[in-house]
Amino acid sequence: MQKRVILDSQLLEITINRLCQQLIENHGDFTNSVLIGLQPRGVYLAEIIQAKLEQQLDKEIPLGKLDITFHRDDFGRRDEPFTPSKTEISFLVEGKSVILIDDVLFTGRSIRAAMDAMTTFGRPEKVELLTLIDRKYTRDLPIEANYIGLQVNSMISQKVIVEWEGQEKVKENKVWLINN
Repeated sequence: MQKRVILDSQLLEITINRLCQQLIENHGDFTNSVLIGLQPRGVYLAEIIQAKLEQQLDKEIPLGKLDITFHRDDFGRRDEPFTPSKTEISFLVEGKSVILIDDVLFTGRSIRAAMDAMTTFGRPEKVELLTLIDRKYTRDLPIEANYIGLQVNSMISQKVIVEWEGQEKVKENKVWLINN
């Protein structure tokens, strides 16, 4: 197994700051916008983005955490059952601009499941997708991100792993491309 860093902590910080600036350009002061991180890995990124936006805009930005386990199209088809996470959304998305946040966009199936799960909380005016890593050429569904940290050409046999500081003995934020 070969591992290669595709974003070290410094480049990751720059990338996240750029994504925040793009969000501010398109959503202004976030009066009608909310963030929703996909459980479990998208939540780490969403919390970082929320903190940066709140610091820059000097206001509270609503953040929800969405579990998609029971909306997945492969639920019940695996040998090992999925372990659901907790959905924590304390607001309605009705009429809001929603920014879904996930760490890696691969086949698009998780995003489809997230859109299904999100309708429990209302009908948003608009839904956008922010992803840290976009694995190009691997879509099963016609889904594209509006905000992309880095596009990566990868093979199906490769994996992209995002490591966040404080998560399972991780000392530094990094993104890896792994060849099996």
